[in-house]
Amino acid sequence: MKFATLRNATPDGALALVSRDGGQALPVPGIATSLLDAVQRWETVQAPLQALYTALNAGEARDAIAFDPQACAAPLPRSPQWLDASAFLNHGRLMEEAFNTPPIPHFDTIPVMYQGASDDFLGPHEDVPLPSEADGIDFEGEFGVVVGPVAMGATAEQAQAAVRLVLQINDWSLRALGPHEMQTGFGFLQAKPSSSFAPIAVTPDELGDAWHAGRVQMRLHVQWNGERFGEPHGGEMNYSFGQLIAHAARSRRLTAGSIVGSGTVSNQSRAAGSACIAERCVIEKIDQGAIRTAFMRFGDRVRMQARYDDGRDGPFGVIEQRVVQATPPAP
Repeated sequence: MKFATLRNATPDGALALVSRDGGQALPVPGIATSLLDAVQRWETVQAPLQALYTALNAGEARDAIAFDPQACAAPLPRSPQWLDASAFLNHGRLMEEAFNTPPIPHFDTIPVMYQGASDDFLGPHEDVPLPSEADGIDFEGEFGVVVGPVAMGATAEQAQAAVRLVLQINDWSLRALGPHEMQTGFGFLQAKPSSSFAPIAVTPDELGDAWHAGRVQMRLHVQWNGERFGEPHGGEMNYSFGQLIAHAARSRRLTAGSIVGSGTVSNQSRAAGSACIAERCVIEKIDQGAIRTAFMRFGDRVRMQARYDDGRDGPFGVIEQRVVQATPPAP
């Protein structure tokens, strides 16, 4: 199944099914008030939602409307929890090499993960207000999953079975603020503003062979101001989503609706390009001896879209956003 959240006057928006071809949407207020509500009552609502999805794809849904990604909020405008990993080890190793920093202990065997803000996610076409260009504005393309309940101490296999939905994410970063926050040992806060999401969340079976070994087997095509930036492949993820979820649940349970991110999609091949500016910068430093690329400026645009290996557009839709200067609060 494919889901979207249509903006309305409520914090969680209105749940709609989206047809497989992306042309039609079907609001389902009689089954679930929001996607979060549906995920939290998955065992109850899954069958009736599947029946309506079948009818929608057959052209038999009477209340279907044209699907408009511009009208979408993030699939989950807010979530009980947002946990982001660094599951593509190539990205971390590039950073270590460029800046000659000590290796992260057990990086190859224990996932790196932080807990971010989950109360105010951005939709796929919203402007992104940020306070200052001096903060080092950067995009980060990644994939993520929404889970059902996960028990404390769940195995990777049990955690994998808890995946309800798969997502495409732009996890914004403010690079100038990150080093200080990492040195404190308390993790990110100001360096990680609200993340953005592609309009459509999908059940894993909707991906077919592109969901394999707990990874999204697609390229994430990234453009900055209309120019190609990279298209790294999700299959090079070193830890599966099952492993990431199990890591998060080692000492606590996860509630339904929690989101776990892969971290920046990154490939060993330089030809794949990158999914964030910071990685391009460190590659420039390593390969050319100096950083040549600056971070984003107000008015810049970024576009992200996952695509299948055969070149077809992926099922998540497009993230396309503009960075703008935040309006200061009234005195």
